[in-house]
Parts: sequence; structure tokens; C-alpha cells
Amino acid sequence: MEVTTNTGLPQLNAPAPAFDAVTTHGRKTLEDYKGKWLVLFSHPADFTPVCTTEFIGFQNRKADFDAMNCELLGLSIDSHHSHIAWELNIKQNFGVEIEFPIIADLDMKVATAYGMVHPGAADTSAVRATFIIDPEGILRAMVYYPMSNGRQIDEFVRLVEAMQTSDANACATPENWRKGDKVIVPPAATAEEAKARMESGEYECKDFYFCTKSL
Repeated sequence: MEVTTNTGLPQLNAPAPAFDAVTTHGRKTLEDYKGKWLVLFSHPADFTPVCTTEFIGFQNRKADFDAMNCELLGLSIDSHHSHIAWELNIKQNFGVEIEFPIIADLDMKVATAYGMVHPGAADTSAVRATFIIDPEGILRAMVYYPMSNGRQIDEFVRLVEAMQTSDANACATPENWRKGDKVIVPPAATAEEAKARMESGEYECKDFYFCTKSL
């Protein structure tokens, strides 16, 4: 079986693709988010039920993202006026006011740069893609969902918090890590260091390669 790769797609730990786009909050560029974390997420279309639940979900957790110095930015291949009308519709029907900007990507430039359009899913819609960009403009995480199923917004809150914790403490985090849980210490670089770590009592070690600690 022949396997092909698209080198034009964004890469983890590389600079996120730059953009300059019209949004519901005016023109926005990637540079505008310098010094902040950014969750950039695409949705297939305005006025669709699954996307509506996701936007409500992101808005309901906006205060948590704000507390982590993290901005939200939506995108779809719909017009600026469609986005505005959809926001008003959500406010009228669900009582939720969307307070973050939405990119109107009619020319598909941002969606193409970020690999949001997958012909196998839909030719003219952006799939449910989520990109987490750090304050230096580096792409740190990307997650894709099928058209039929909505994202769990809590996971993106958890992931941003976990990455910020790893950056601040030079550590890793285990499966389903939550704030207050123990973190994973980087593996020992030498046999001597591994032996000393096991004997020090400073860490909780299951074995030389698996040690955790509380922050």
C-alpha cells in the first residue's frame, strides 16, 4: 500500500501558519495573540445543531480559558454576515452570547493553511479541527473530530492547563491529569542518576523510569 504525506499540513512544535482574517470582532492576525495561548477551532457550518452545541460549550468554559491567558477563535467557511446572524440566533434561542471572534473564511485560506478541509469528509466545509498555539506562536496540539460528533470542551481546558504545567515545571502529565495530581518526572539521563533517584525518597517511583512528584 502506498502511503503519501502532505508536507503542507501544520506540524507540532513548529510555528503555526500565519493568518490575517476578517472576524466578528474585526480583523485578526496570529500576531495579535502573541503572548497568549490560543485555541483556534473550525466547524463545518453555521446554523447546524452539532456546531451550535460546541459553540455554546466553548462559551460556557470561556472564563476558564481566560483564567489561563488563553483566547478562543472560531472559524468556518461561511460569510461574516452568516456568523453574525448565527450568533444572534444562539442568543435568541439558547440564551448564550458568544463572546469570542469567528473567522469568516470564504476563500478557505486559513482552513487550507491549517489542514482543516478533508475531501473525504466534505469538499467545501472545514472539519472539526482544534489547534492549540502557545504564546510564542508555536503549534502545540491539534485534534480532529468527525463531522458527526461534537468535541468535549472540558478536554481542551484540561489540555491547555496540562501543557502550561509541563512548561512551567519541566515535567510530563499522566493520562487524564488534573490540577493537583502528581506529575511525571523526566527519565533519568544516566544509570547513576536513576539509582540516586530511586534511593533519594524525593520522588514516588514505581521503577527507575517511572517517577512522579507533587508540585
